[in-house]
Amino acid sequence: MPGLKVAPSTVWEILKQEGIDPPPERASTTWADFLRSQADALLACDVMETITLSGQRPYILAVIEHATRRVRVLGTTAD
Repeated sequence: MPGLKVAPSTVWEILKQEGIDPPPERASTTWADFLRSQADALLACDVMETITLSGQRPYILAVIEHATRRVRVLGTTAD
């Protein structure tokens, strides 16, 4: 019934009577653990602007591989 409040203990009793066990506890994973486990697949990219000695303003597209911390320049533009 809509609007009917049921106590969690009531739900627990009904599930227990029907032979339904509670779900197993989930292992808690921290954000740092998740990032470490996914590092081989994670990339971050950025577009940067720089000014050369001649006054040009090229844009640089770079990617960092999290697993190796290697930065790769994927491309640059002229003015």
